[in-house]
Parts: sequence; structure tokens; C-alpha cells
Amino acid sequence: MDRSSGVLLVFDDDASERAMGDRLAAALGWPCGLVRRHAFPDGETRLTLPAALPQRVAVLRGLHDPNAKLTELLLAAAGARELGAARLALVCPYLAYMRQDMAFSPGEVVSQRHLGGLLAGAFDGVVTVDPHLHRVATLDEVLPGRRGVAVSAAPLLGRFIAGRAPGALLLAPDEEAGRWVGSAAAVSGLDHAVCVKKRRGDRDVEVALQGAAVRGRAVVILDDVASTGRTLAAAARAALAAGAARVDVAVTHALFVGDALEHVRAAGVREVWSSDCVPHASNAVSVVPLLAQGLEPVMR
Repeated sequence: MDRSSGVLLVFDDDASERAMGDRLAAALGWPCGLVRRHAFPDGETRLTLPAALPQRVAVLRGLHDPNAKLTELLLAAAGARELGAARLALVCPYLAYMRQDMAFSPGEVVSQRHLGGLLAGAFDGVVTVDPHLHRVATLDEVLPGRRGVAVSAAPLLGRFIAGRAPGALLLAPDEEAGRWVGSAAAVSGLDHAVCVKKRRGDRDVEVALQGAAVRGRAVVILDDVASTGRTLAAAARAALAAGAARVDVAVTHALFVGDALEHVRAAGVREVWSSDCVPHASNAVSVVPLLAQGLEPVMR
């Protein structure tokens, strides 16, 4: 890729995202340009991009709080095309609406499929971190006819945990998190185990250790996303009840909506660590090098 011919666009409303944009642009060897926003009293937004764009353009935008961001993101993509972008990519550290990958009851909208279609219509490719995919094997399947690159923060978190809690047991709170825990364990040399979860509602879950040997050990619960915190809290209570010496938590996406973090700490969790995919006080490792690496094949 000719690094001199690209630009990274970042929205001006998020200081944390702008800081990530500066680091990512430096890693790419590209300038960083701003998408400036003006909010009208009626709720509409005027967007202003740099007046002239090179042929290669990447837009950095995380989709936590997605309903407030998607319209502006799609408008910015259309504007970038008009201003000269021939190759346009989305760098999206957190990609929302991925969990709904099938209709579980008649009439349900399969949001993964339709958001993927919208993004495929706007961008030539998408780079994201640990998307919440279940029955879909690759991000390419979500983006018809486009390139999808999914990188993982699990190895970064695994190495970080090995430095902060040597000898800890990495614990997946459910079967879906097992692959993240397995990859983190592979690079860190730490033991790992997988729990079984029963979900009764958005905030009502039960976690069983399934014979994991935690007595007397430091345990780190590792997952891709922390939303309500109920799964992490249930796993922490189960580990402590089984004799764990201490329990910490590490996640890729630190959403922690509402009272989620307080609920996790009330369950006995000591430390909470996360990647910087979602800005949060718990951010401990940066995914910027992963994003830069993932953007290379998309921009060819």
C-alpha cells in the first residue's frame, strides 16, 4: 500500500476517538483529518469533511451508542465518495448489532444482516475487533461483496494478564467466550477453563463452573464484551464460592452500561481491565497496532 496516498478521518465529537485517530494515523503514516459536526436544533447534523480527499480514505468510528452514530457515519461515507475517495474503509473498533444473526421469533429483524448490507453499500471494507459473531464464521459473510477484517484483542489481553497476574487461571464465562480465552491462553502460557451459562433475560443469568479447579487460585474472567455485567458478575460469584483466591476481569469491549461496573465489583471482582476499543477508565491495552495491520489488506 502506498501509505503517502491515504488519509484517516475522525469525527470531532469524541476526544478519546480523536486521540486514537492520531495514534492510528501515525502508525499508518497518514495525515489525520476531521469530520466536523454541527448539530441543528431539530436534531439533524451538518457534516464537513476536508475539501479534497485522496483516493484512499479510512474513517475511524466506533459504534458504541450506535443509534446516535450510524446516520452520520453513512452520510460521511457518501460525502467522502463525492470528494474523491475511490477506496473507502471503515475502521470500527466496536461493531454493533452483530449478535442478532437470525430471527428467533416470527417478525424479528436480523440486524446483523441488514447493518452489514448498509455498511457494504457505503464502504469497500470494514476492520473491527472481536465482533460478536455466533453462527457466522467470518466478517466477510456479514459484508456481501466487500472485505471484512476481524482482528482479536485476546492475545494482547492474555499477555497483559500474564504480566499482572502470573499463574492466573483464565476463565471463559460461557461457551461463546471460549475461543477468546483459548487464544489468550495460547500466547500467555496460562491455564484456562470454560463455564456454562444459562440466560433467562437481559439481566438474569446463571453461570456454572463445570468442574474448573479454581480453589486457591487467582482467576481472571475474560470475555469479548461487558454490557450489563451480569454474566461477569455471575461467573465471579461462582469462582469465589468455589474457593478462588481472587477474581479479576478483562474484556475487549468495555461497554458497562448503567450500573454494570458497580454490579461487577459488588460480586467481588477486584481489577477490571479492557482494550481501548471502547473508551473507559478500565482501558489497559491499545488495539491501534492491530487496526493498522488489519487495514492493510482492505486498502490494497
